[in-house]
Amino acid sequence: MLRLERIMKFKKFISSLTAAVSMSVLAAFTAMSAFADDAAQTTAAANNSQQQGGSIWGFLLPLILMFLLLYFIAIRPQKKRDRELKEMQNSLEVGDEIITGGGIVGIVVRTSEDTVVIETGGERHKLRIKKWAITENVTAVERFKEMKAAAASKKADTAGVASAKLADEDEDTSDKKKSKNKKKEAEEE
Repeated sequence: MLRLERIMKFKKFISSLTAAVSMSVLAAFTAMSAFADDAAQTTAAANNSQQQGGSIWGFLLPLILMFLLLYFIAIRPQKKRDRELKEMQNSLEVGDEIITGGGIVGIVVRTSEDTVVIETGGERHKLRIKKWAITENVTAVERFKEMKAAAASKKADTAGVASAKLADEDEDTSDKKKSKNKKKEAEEE
């Protein structure tokens, strides 16, 4: 549910951003055309052709910037999500728990090139579905979370071991200093 809410917020943000950019481009074009009309009336024919070339760039530059912004904010991330989804669909294994686009939850029994047979419910109904209908691999998500937790605990363990080593080294150096001080005191007496 949290992922769906994030996607909806992102879509709202993109639509409002697109509307704002469109309005700014429209305002810029209107302002440029008004200035271009005024300039065309006051200048000579030779200067007029140069100003029209400048106004075309003035119009195309915001349009190009809008398309670049749209590409980096909407198109590129969507392609990345599509590529990850396709990789997940192609890496399904027998025994994985999956969720389809229609909300059917099942366990993979058999896979083929473009279809998957899943087992659903307590009565073990088997359904054959297309791979493109699968939207989430619950087992893979759980495995990823376990690996992440294991890596974090391993990192914490290694940090704990490193701090324990430092503490041991500090104790060893302090013990050595004490023994040196005792030797010096003994020599002085």
